[in-house]
Amino acid sequence: MKGCGRMAGQVYRRCGCRCILTGRQWGAGCPLLKWRRDHGRWYYSVQVTGPNGRRTRVRRGGFDTRAIAERQLGAALEQPEPQMLRQTWTMQRWLEYWLSLVEERMRPSSGRAYRSIVRRHLIPNLGSLRLADVDGRTVQRLLDQVCAQRVRRSGRLIRPGTVHRIWAVLRSALNEAHRQGLMAPIGRMRLPAGGKQTAVLWTPEREELWRKTGLRSPVAVWGVEHVARFLEGVQDDPLFPLWWLIALRGLRRGEAAALRGADLDIVDQHLHVREQIVLVDGVYHVSPPKSMAGVRQLALDEFTTDLLSRHWLRQQELLGGRNGDLDRPLFMHPDGRPVRPDWITHRFAELVQQLDLPPVRFHDLRHGAASLAGAANVPLKVIQHDLGHSSAVTTADTYWTVLQELARAGVAATAQLLLSHAKIRMRLEAASQA
Repeated sequence: MKGCGRMAGQVYRRCGCRCILTGRQWGAGCPLLKWRRDHGRWYYSVQVTGPNGRRTRVRRGGFDTRAIAERQLGAALEQPEPQMLRQTWTMQRWLEYWLSLVEERMRPSSGRAYRSIVRRHLIPNLGSLRLADVDGRTVQRLLDQVCAQRVRRSGRLIRPGTVHRIWAVLRSALNEAHRQGLMAPIGRMRLPAGGKQTAVLWTPEREELWRKTGLRSPVAVWGVEHVARFLEGVQDDPLFPLWWLIALRGLRRGEAAALRGADLDIVDQHLHVREQIVLVDGVYHVSPPKSMAGVRQLALDEFTTDLLSRHWLRQQELLGGRNGDLDRPLFMHPDGRPVRPDWITHRFAELVQQLDLPPVRFHDLRHGAASLAGAANVPLKVIQHDLGHSSAVTTADTYWTVLQELARAGVAATAQLLLSHAKIRMRLEAASQA
């Protein structure tokens, strides 16, 4: 028996003979090992502590003599524990352990998405490999194989955005393994272009073409005029305050469904966004917003404050509740059922069809909120805060379609300012004459 620090090891002999009755291998208990010195092979095993805190046995063998096995054991005991573990832990074991760690810190919907990617794409392709055998070429082959896959229903190649999400999950798992010393760092991968679909505005020309031919962009969003037409059309809907609030302030559907009476501050005219409701595997969960930036305080104008307060009082009277029952949802059905995120989506689609408006997703009302804010010359940093983005870059990238109209107006105003100066105008005239 030998030991080194927290690791302990031993050498032993075993063979591959099987019991006639059970069919199982005798292993180190084979009777022939006591009588025949040339029977079987020598092995060593080392007990190390895994990332999960449990003791794990690392075994290597197939040596001809005990002396060779002891030398190999001595060399193994001199290695750090993580280096030993990378020789025995498979990618499947690591991914399952890593997933159990990160799921505790995720929203339920994100955890479900991570599990799906790990079980559908990563474990089938990488699960049998040991951590020591995973390198950049192995990961690139996996991504190339995923890119070559086709969707069953449409027969088209898998979307680039899906490949980017798979790589994001795998990269997170590999980075954690690297931080724990279980594997070497993996560099940048070659990924397909076109990870995002560019949204376009519903202009009068695009709307006319859609009404004549049915052709439209996969992602098209409303401008200010369409948002105004929608709000005018739903002003008699019992939940008009919900549609108005989302169109004006750009809340996510889960955030709107999770609002409580206590989140509405009538005196200071603001709304607290603290939670969201998500549907996972048929069960509703209350969780924090999408990111830390999602926990925010939204300023309200006088009209919106009055609209929401009247809605709250009317709802309390209808349901027979007391005004002090602030834990009730801010938006409820007439029968007292709380409004759920999936219902909001379905109801929005019905209203759009009834009003004969160009089709958009419910989430695109956030685009409308960005359009309104941009048209009102609200700074990008403020729009970022109101939409709950962690970075202004995300706001600019996601909503560039609606903000670029503001950018065009801004550059036109700037150019007009420059052209109003005589010297610049004289230079332009001289250049045109030349």
